[in-house]
Amino acid sequence: MAMQGATLPKNRALVARHAAFTALGMIEAGAYADAALDRVMRQYGDLDGRDRRLVTELVYGCTRQLRALDGWIDRLATRSAQEQPPTLRNLLRLGLYQLIYLDRIPDSAAVDTTVELAKFCGLKGLSGFVNGLLRGYLRQKAKNPNPLTSVAGLEPVERLAQTYSYPNWIVQTWLDRLGEAETERLCQWFDQPPTIDLRVNTLVTDRETVMAALTAAGVAVTPIDHLPNALRLAAQRGHGDDSLTETIVTEPDSRSTNAPDNGRAWIATLPGYGAGWWTVQDASAQLVALLLDPQPGETVIDACAAPGGKAAHIAALMQDQGQIWAIDRAGSRLRKVQDTVRRLGLRSIRMVEADSTGGKAPLVTAARKRDRSRSKSGPISGLEEVPTQCDRLLLDVPCSGLGTLHRRADARWRQTPETVAQLVQIQRDLLDRADAWVRPGGVAVYATCTVHEPENGAIIRDFLQRHPHWAIEPPTPDSPLAPFVTAAGWLELWPHHWQMDGFFMVKLRRQP
Repeated sequence: MAMQGATLPKNRALVARHAAFTALGMIEAGAYADAALDRVMRQYGDLDGRDRRLVTELVYGCTRQLRALDGWIDRLATRSAQEQPPTLRNLLRLGLYQLIYLDRIPDSAAVDTTVELAKFCGLKGLSGFVNGLLRGYLRQKAKNPNPLTSVAGLEPVERLAQTYSYPNWIVQTWLDRLGEAETERLCQWFDQPPTIDLRVNTLVTDRETVMAALTAAGVAVTPIDHLPNALRLAAQRGHGDDSLTETIVTEPDSRSTNAPDNGRAWIATLPGYGAGWWTVQDASAQLVALLLDPQPGETVIDACAAPGGKAAHIAALMQDQGQIWAIDRAGSRLRKVQDTVRRLGLRSIRMVEADSTGGKAPLVTAARKRDRSRSKSGPISGLEEVPTQCDRLLLDVPCSGLGTLHRRADARWRQTPETVAQLVQIQRDLLDRADAWVRPGGVAVYATCTVHEPENGAIIRDFLQRHPHWAIEPPTPDSPLAPFVTAAGWLELWPHHWQMDGFFMVKLRRQP
């Protein structure tokens, strides 16, 4: 087993659980869940595919269900979960998660491996307590086969937040907009592993060719309604140690900077990946460039471009003819854009490392000469070369990500009303840049991957009130986007309705 400097369990059944336990300790110490998982996958390099999937399920599942699991510890122990030592707390979470959520693992195996893991981790004196608590849960389950009813009788916000493991404030925002029944459906949806969607690169192939190649390789795919170049991999969705979906990297249109190494490797083996036939991009994200509707020969600015999925889609819609300025403040994230551009064979995208919120106007004058001798293959620094005005502007702004909670297991615990308030100010500043960057008669699209009203409709209403020379331009009734349009003219996608990530997007046109 390739983990230097550490002794691993001799019992192979414990090794995967020990890896998950190690990752949970990193997360407890402040690491992001995907980064912790990536690290242990590298450390435990000899795990086979089944064990790696189990590690992924345990790490992401325990992180998502943190509140529900701790609730059970509170009910079954004399000391609350937060009063337990972190090492013991994570062991109990691992054991309970297997008993509650993993039907394919026998109860006896879940209990026995957790007890043995406690002994291996230096908690031999507490192994009896671990055994007693887990068997206490099984006794409760025998009396009541549906453990979710254990929180019945609470107020809706408490019942849903405890049952499905969310902070109260998130659930309350959904209750205010959707009501109890719809909110429960949404909570359930976000507790599932994500699907894997592909966008076909129409510059080099078509959807039928990609479908045929994947099907011939034994990979089941289905077209996605309303999206002419989208496919969904028919991987198993749901809990269990055979689930593949959470081991798959969701780049290039995921905000996540890390993914398990085996996910990247698996994606890269599929037909057409190396040839740039397709890229991984959720169905909702594919709607954004369609709403922008870029035309060949235009100048387009993607102000928050990394990791590059939408910029690449814009290039495809423009037949790779014109100028696309892909801006991001993080050079490390622009490298992901660069990788995508190279793999898909795109020539119209220029990468710029800069902060798009930096001032009320682009840091360039109309008379400034641009250095055309600089290579187009790598990012340039600063906004000096970016045009003073563009035909179309994409603002895929930083947001709370509350529409993609199924993709980021720890996101629900990292966001707070205070962090969202800071994001709202950044979003407002970025949208104000549209007034400086977009030419008269031009278009801006504002998009988020959240279902949180203060970051969506409230931002747009505020902008239009302060900038009356802008107006919402809804898609036409014959557009493939028409099914998603609200009465206000923008698109709002609730995941449990459309079976895709939660998104908000609106097309704004500046008066000529």
